[in-house]
Amino acid sequence: MDRGTAPAAVVVGGGIGGLATALALQRVGWQVTVRERRDALDRGGAGLVLWPNAMRCLAELGIAEAVRSRSTPLTGSVIRRADGRVLSRVTVDARAVGARPLGIVRADLVEALASALGPEVLRLGDPVTAVAAEPAADLLVGADGVRSVVRTSISPDAQPGFRGYTVWRALVPGGADALGGEAELSETWGAGMRFGMVPAGPDATYVYAAATTAQGARSDDELAEVRRRYADWHPPIADVLSRVEPGSVLRHDIFDLPPGRTRLHNGRRVLVGDAAHAMEPNLGQGAGLAIEDAVVLAHALSTRPSIEDALTDYAAARAPRVTALARQSRQIGRFARLERRGAIGIRDLAMRAIPDRLARRAVGAAADWCPPLIAPPIAPPTHQET
Repeated sequence: MDRGTAPAAVVVGGGIGGLATALALQRVGWQVTVRERRDALDRGGAGLVLWPNAMRCLAELGIAEAVRSRSTPLTGSVIRRADGRVLSRVTVDARAVGARPLGIVRADLVEALASALGPEVLRLGDPVTAVAAEPAADLLVGADGVRSVVRTSISPDAQPGFRGYTVWRALVPGGADALGGEAELSETWGAGMRFGMVPAGPDATYVYAAATTAQGARSDDELAEVRRRYADWHPPIADVLSRVEPGSVLRHDIFDLPPGRTRLHNGRRVLVGDAAHAMEPNLGQGAGLAIEDAVVLAHALSTRPSIEDALTDYAAARAPRVTALARQSRQIGRFARLERRGAIGIRDLAMRAIPDRLARRAVGAAADWCPPLIAPPIAPPTHQET
């Protein structure tokens, strides 16, 4: 490749990880095309939480303020029993982790990323169904989710597995006021069931429910099913569910990849986000880790002399962190979904006994990560001739 020519990347997948990766690569001098199988960017998914680690990355991408303006700063998190008794409350020390976590509507984050990229980068309605051993572009990025086509060409033995539960997600009109003015992430744990509420900007609250189910189970009316399951849980859960719009509830069975078993790159092909390390949604870090991947990958490509060397560095930097967090998320999932009465009693006692400082330390372990700085490379990287 001519060293005077900007290198070209194709990103497969137009979700958060794919858009963030495209933006990061643009910022270090790459020409990027995003191929998204849908005819429009997916602005569903309800809401999410962006912890300080993610916001530091978005600052590197130049859109932190745009994202912050659409979000709600969260004061901390609380976990309750189904009767409303508090099991754990953690106040986030913004000085310790750098900033407060933010609740945001997923569509608003997607819009901020897409707007920064520009429409000429996006090729919508353009699915990738197979991957060549040698991509036509200088780099092929698989950002195509838990059932990644690109991953099958890199790490074919890494297959997603069902984790034994399903999640319903929805948005409710109104921000923190819908929760009585409390701008915190609230979860309630029962027997094999959970319910969560997060203010997600000035006009919406993100709600989610998780329950142990058989794989593929569905209801004719998912909103009615959620209301039935959580009807006798503490206020304001029933009231919040009464304000969910019929037909707006999303339901997804939860799958993850075996932690540490996925090869992240091969040749000039590389994985980011759920394609690389899909995990249970128990840490609120899924979007954040995908955004981290984007910045680390761009940094490696801007500082190493060859694409192959850069991808090796990227994998070495990412694998320990994402593997540890995936394992931690599995542990939390098992803990939160206990169903036997005796085990639940022990769990609840243990949670009430954990000192606040230890709980804050656990939160900070994921949130205090800082990204490398990304800047345009001195010369475009090349791939080694074989």
